[in-house]
Amino acid sequence: MPAKINWSDAVQPLLKKYKKTKHPLEYQNIYQLLVMVVLSAQSTDLIVNKIAPEFFKAFPDMKALSKADEKLLYPFISKVRNFGNKAKWLVSIAQVVKTDKNIPLKHDQLTALPGIGSKSANVILREAGRPPEGVIVDLHVVRVAPRLGIAISTDPKKIEKQLMETLPPKQWDVGMCLSFLGREICRPKPLCEICPMKAVCAYYQAIQKKSKNKVKS
Repeated sequence: MPAKINWSDAVQPLLKKYKKTKHPLEYQNIYQLLVMVVLSAQSTDLIVNKIAPEFFKAFPDMKALSKADEKLLYPFISKVRNFGNKAKWLVSIAQVVKTDKNIPLKHDQLTALPGIGSKSANVILREAGRPPEGVIVDLHVVRVAPRLGIAISTDPKKIEKQLMETLPPKQWDVGMCLSFLGREICRPKPLCEICPMKAVCAYYQAIQKKSKNKVKS
């Protein structure tokens, strides 16, 4: 593997494979997306997708949600982790935003809302079709990026910073692409042979080197 990798070129196969792939959350509009992103933190997209239809029947928009007592949300979201705080955050967001048309679509405005961190804001901006202002770093990216060698940390904030410094803004959607790679191929037990990034992957190269050394010995 070359000592210095041009990552802007190296991530092209990854971007080609996943850039147009929609997030697994099954939302119908920006309001639903925001709510589901908040609910999915430390939970799973699968669980959130299952509970979402009934939740949105009860609270179809920001206006309806803003009038709710947080405890009214409990029966609908009790299957997600930390549902008590999430209910509080969602009602607070709705009371600040008031209507769907007022949902902010800037990173700093989103992260100023309760329960929305950098990753969540980046997901919302991506799915809303807005230019990226950061890089999505979820648990899959935390596993995949260091394996590749494109980032060296286990801290999501540090990984996001390294990716933003390594790649131009037009390629910052690489975060979601790395997440899809982690979901499908670069799993805890990775499927390296079918990975589009194996030619530049530090983890794969190390395995290959170890295998060659075993053959020699």
